[in-house]
Amino acid sequence: MQANPSLIEKPRLHDLGDGFVVRRMLPVLTARHVGPFVFYDHMGPADFAPGKGLDVRPHPHIGLATVTWLFEGSIRHRDSIGSLADITPGAVNWMTAGRGIVHSERTPPELRVTGQRMHGIQVWVALPREQEEVEPEFHHHDAESLPRIRKPGAELVLIAGTAYDHASPVKVFAPMFFIEARLEAGAEVPLPDEHAERGVHVIEGEVSWGDVNVSPAQMAVQTGASAPPVRAKTTSRLMLFGGAPLDGERHLWWNFVSSSRERIEQAKADWMAQRFGKVAGDEEEFIPLPV
Repeated sequence: MQANPSLIEKPRLHDLGDGFVVRRMLPVLTARHVGPFVFYDHMGPADFAPGKGLDVRPHPHIGLATVTWLFEGSIRHRDSIGSLADITPGAVNWMTAGRGIVHSERTPPELRVTGQRMHGIQVWVALPREQEEVEPEFHHHDAESLPRIRKPGAELVLIAGTAYDHASPVKVFAPMFFIEARLEAGAEVPLPDEHAERGVHVIEGEVSWGDVNVSPAQMAVQTGASAPPVRAKTTSRLMLFGGAPLDGERHLWWNFVSSSRERIEQAKADWMAQRFGKVAGDEEEFIPLPV
């Protein structure tokens, strides 16, 4: 049975300062999660003047993996297990929080001097219940390591998961797919039938998906055994994502995701008491627990 996609029209906007606006696409009342994707942010585009930059101070996570995918700009990642990496367009930063990790995200010093344009996607992927407390990990994958899939009028990059008989080298914990697709006007791309929940987010251009038109800064979601193909009405760039349904609901509070409310309360107490550990090379600052 093929269900029609549902449109999510108006993301919530968050201004992080210096003109850097984040559009929060998920969660919403009509779509708390799509496959394991419980949180989906579209960052920018924004132009940072010389001397300005992104400064997300050290903060904690549990029960999830964060994935950063940039179209423009660079972000320096540091974390409490000693990782240091600059994420650049086309490469993947996948951080598994598991039982707990702290990280910071800042503009690299040399780009703070010159200024830079920033544009990208950041998502949170909920870990399966039995793996919510795994040891934290961080993996960086260069652009050259990711599968590129070509279809008539379309080029796709498989960021994570499996689709179209390809598999990304990024370590995942449940069936999922996360793809950047570039389509010429008139090109048509099927959605992977191996995954029961699917989403389409348009970055540039406009597409039709079944009887729904999806414009820039809009998202549509769909569930079912099969999905209609996506057709580009103009030259378009979009994200395709989804996976198997979550193994139960998740609680989201601040930066914490868990199947247990009690576990989130414990994480709050641990952060207030500074029991999570420090970010190597970024030990002086942190984001306080919200009140």
